[in-house]
Amino acid sequence: MYRNVSTYHSMDVKISRIPEDENELVDIRCHKETDVVREIAGFVKSRQGQILGTLDGRQYGIAVSEIMYIESVDNKTFIYTSSKVYESRQRIYELENILKSRCFLRISKASIANLMKISSVKPALGGRFSAVLSNGEEIIISRKYVSDLKKTLRGEEV
Repeated sequence: MYRNVSTYHSMDVKISRIPEDENELVDIRCHKETDVVREIAGFVKSRQGQILGTLDGRQYGIAVSEIMYIESVDNKTFIYTSSKVYESRQRIYELENILKSRCFLRISKASIANLMKISSVKPALGGRFSAVLSNGEEIIISRKYVSDLKKTLRGEEV
C-alpha cells in the first residue's frame, strides 16, 4: 500500500528533563487520535514494566525492554537478555499472557520473542523461519507460528 506523503504532517518531538522526584510522563498532543498516534502510545506502553527472574540465587526485576526472548526447557522457564539468562518461576503461558500486549509473540511451543529485538527474519528449512536478534543470536520460528508472525508484521490481529 502506498501512502500519499502530502497528507501526513510532521510531528515535533520535545524531550524535557525533570527532577528525580517527579513522575515521568509521555504527553502526546495531537489534532485527532489516528492509527499513528495509537501506535506511538502502544509502543511507549510496551516498553514499560518488569518481570521477576532469578540469577545465582538472587531475584531481579528485568525490564521488559531488555528481554530478548523467553524459553521453556525441561519444565523450567528462562528469560534471555542480551548478556544474561534468568530463571522464572512463572510458566511460559503466564508470561505470554502478560507480555502479548507488549510486542511479544509466541514463536514455538516453548518460546516467545520480543519483536522489538528481531533484526531480521528469513525462511529456514521445513517451513520454519530463522530470526536474528539485535545481539546476533539466532532463534527458530516454528512452522505453526510463522503465519502469526506474518500477520503481526503486517499489523493484523493475531
